[in-house]
Amino acid sequence: MTRAGTTSHVRHSTLIGFVTAALLATLIGVALTATAPVPGVTEVSEVVSVAIPIVRVLLDIAAVVTVGLALLSVLVGYDRPKLTEPVLRLARPAAVAAALVWSVTAFVALILQTAEYRPQLGTVGPGDVWEYVAGVGAGKALLIIAVLALVQVWLGVLSLRHGEKVPAEVRVGVGLFTLLPLPVTGHASNWDFHDYTMISMELHVMSAVAWTGGLGAMGVLLVGNRTLLAHALPRFSKLATLCLLLSTATGLFNGIVEINLNPNLGFLEGVFTTPYGQLVLLKLTCTVVIAILGAHVRWRLLPKIEAHKHTALAAWAALEVAVMGLAFGFAVVLTRAPVS
Repeated sequence: MTRAGTTSHVRHSTLIGFVTAALLATLIGVALTATAPVPGVTEVSEVVSVAIPIVRVLLDIAAVVTVGLALLSVLVGYDRPKLTEPVLRLARPAAVAAALVWSVTAFVALILQTAEYRPQLGTVGPGDVWEYVAGVGAGKALLIIAVLALVQVWLGVLSLRHGEKVPAEVRVGVGLFTLLPLPVTGHASNWDFHDYTMISMELHVMSAVAWTGGLGAMGVLLVGNRTLLAHALPRFSKLATLCLLLSTATGLFNGIVEINLNPNLGFLEGVFTTPYGQLVLLKLTCTVVIAILGAHVRWRLLPKIEAHKHTALAAWAALEVAVMGLAFGFAVVLTRAPVS
């Protein structure tokens, strides 16, 4: 077994590309959905309006990293600790930091959305935040997310001390469970087909986070380790296929329902002439590109990886993760964009 086959190198560029793409897509989405001020109506501060989607995409990024790093432990397996521990020793503290960012961004988003809810307030105090939590479902959802993310921090700290005695499946499960309130903060909280759309959105969010997080974790921590990669990537490939199908189907369902709920617009008009429809098309384009890139990895690179041969997986994975970042950025703005 060669040294090249067993060593791991951290590729920070993959993470940087993901974050940069997500922020860029968020800003593009904000520009697409910007509206002119209405005379006589108290407007939300431009700083708040821009800060909310930026903080929300940072929240999503933290969730992706947290879940992805926990999922990495499952993908590499538990039967070869001498090979896996050098990688997992890097993953565990990063997962704690990501979970902490997840909690903090949820609290910051809660404060910002309180300011958006009460634009006439000069400053937002604890009483205002509590009133928002008590009266608005999105406030409750963000508070629950912040608290559950702290539970994830606690589990991560335990894993630092006890390693894989803290089951990775528990960390993955808590991470995915923490995602469940997210749809309440977007369109799903207002749709007429509430039960169906909530379930659809939850499946959409969980599949997207698991898919992106798993690929991102491998792209950052495993691409230099052919031995672990040959074990983890085939397992992830099956999960990725399921996530692709779920994410695409639920995303299309959510977009179609939201556009059809506007009685003043025809479906095609809603798709092509509204910012919401344009964001749906941008996100769908990202999904198609991701599927093509994923197919290349699965059918062209995976057989070579299973044979422990050198491949250009690092570059292909970085590109795929960057496109996923674009999709996340568009999705954040999409959850708040009106169909009008």
